[in-house]
Amino acid sequence: MFDTSVLLKDLKRHVDNDISPVAVEAARRQYSYLGHAKVSFLAPPSVKEAVAAEVQAVIDAAGVRRDLEIAQTDNSPRRMRNVGQADIFEFSKIIPQVYAAEPLLQAISAVAGESVHPCPWEPEQYIITCLEKDGDTHGWHWDDYTFALVWVVEAPPVSDGGFVQCVPGTSWNKDHPDVNRQLVNRPIYSLELFPGDIYLMKTNTTMHRVYPVKSGRRKIINMSYASTSDLSLTVDHRTMSYFRGVVPEEV
Repeated sequence: MFDTSVLLKDLKRHVDNDISPVAVEAARRQYSYLGHAKVSFLAPPSVKEAVAAEVQAVIDAAGVRRDLEIAQTDNSPRRMRNVGQADIFEFSKIIPQVYAAEPLLQAISAVAGESVHPCPWEPEQYIITCLEKDGDTHGWHWDDYTFALVWVVEAPPVSDGGFVQCVPGTSWNKDHPDVNRQLVNRPIYSLELFPGDIYLMKTNTTMHRVYPVKSGRRKIINMSYASTSDLSLTVDHRTMSYFRGVVPEEV
């Protein structure tokens, strides 16, 4: 249905010719101040449509239901259906190519104000999540790597939840996460999202969650990227192991 080579050319053409420097600068200011910014302008409609179609197909083919509490984030809940990187790589053609596309990396770097790299640990590179039942949520957490580029495929109206909340300027101690202390010490910002939106978040220093859904579905693909400093770190992947069906002590 979609020609990957054509889509990658569309992406390059869009990044080279269609992205407004004014939009980039506005997003960079918001990202710097709030730890997140909408960057829906980073991809053309053809690429968004193709990514969304693959997300729908892949989660139907390989989605696994999760109902977890993560100790490293104060036992915050994860209630969702998800597909990990290995299955996405197996069942999709477009998503891995878009993830690693140099024009996209350049565009993200322009908003972030620093170089952006693919995650060196492949299971962290991308994950699909679907919140589809009453009470489904992705509870308060941080991510292991600096950047997350999130593509919104479906989203309920804000009255039914599914919006993002974040607390920038926070730090993650996996042994003593103290989520409630972070909530009372710093302001919470909320982000309403619509299908076709893309947002960038500095996820290693921005505690965030998805507000529980009451009805409808929130379906996204999260593409994680590393900063240059991340590349030299030894990263503890305990929390990601839950989504791979591995007991953390066995990792």
